[in-house]
Amino acid sequence: MGGTLLALVVVVVLFLLMGVRVVRQGYVYTVERLGRYTLAAQPGLHVIVPFVDRIGHKVNMMEQVLDIPGQEIITKDNAMVGVDAIVFFQVLDAGKAAYEVSNLYVAIMQLTTTNLRTVMGSMDLDETLSKRDEINAKLLIVIDHATAPWGVKITRIEIKDIRPPADISNAMARQMKAEREKRANILEAEGLRASEILRAEGEKQGQILQAEGRKEAAFRDAEARERLAEAEAAATRVVSEAIATSGTQALNYFVAQKYTEAVAAFANSPNAKTILFPVEATQLIGSLGGVGELVRDALGSPKDKP
Repeated sequence: MGGTLLALVVVVVLFLLMGVRVVRQGYVYTVERLGRYTLAAQPGLHVIVPFVDRIGHKVNMMEQVLDIPGQEIITKDNAMVGVDAIVFFQVLDAGKAAYEVSNLYVAIMQLTTTNLRTVMGSMDLDETLSKRDEINAKLLIVIDHATAPWGVKITRIEIKDIRPPADISNAMARQMKAEREKRANILEAEGLRASEILRAEGEKQGQILQAEGRKEAAFRDAEARERLAEAEAAATRVVSEAIATSGTQALNYFVAQKYTEAVAAFANSPNAKTILFPVEATQLIGSLGGVGELVRDALGSPKDKP
């Protein structure tokens, strides 16, 4: 009896151990009873009925990354390009992900590949190279809608790389180089144009200033000549009045003054050592005598003073 009881206890313990299941964090286990899906076991400790219940699938509920292998796609303008992509997805319903599709990863991969060919095949090569965000958005909408019955949420799709053919790449490189050289030539021409404009503006301003300077100088010269003429006229008028009032004595005075200045100029010449006068000395003495008489007439003789 003791051995039978011990064997029964061992069987019960083994039976209980077979029914204990621990679900890890980030996973959900599907429980099947007699082959039929009954519940989804959340992370933690669970007890099932051995030989009646069993764990069907261990579904990863974390966000996962699926790498789409590279493939060749023909664009709308018949260009062959190589494309690599990645898909981010997360399982929201473990029961649907386990039983609505036979192989979730293969299904998502094939669905992405097919729609990638469809979307990029309807675009030109230039559009495929410049509109990656648009391609990603279209693929996300289509694939997320298609995987919704599987309990899967497509969170993001990214085009990793687009590889155009070698000849097209070379042509694009030459086009880019030509475009850059064109922009450089345009910038250089614009710089030369601006420089010429500034130089012409500077020359224009310089000519204007020079013309204004010449105008001002001419005005000043004319004004100076006018003042000189007025002074000459005043001097001539004074001389005329003096001659008119004093007669020949004033005339002799002015002639003697000019004669004396001329003689002084000859005497001050640095190259002249000998001076020959073309006139007689008596003329100078006579002129000086006339000057003396003019001075006496102007100041009055001493005997006329009171």
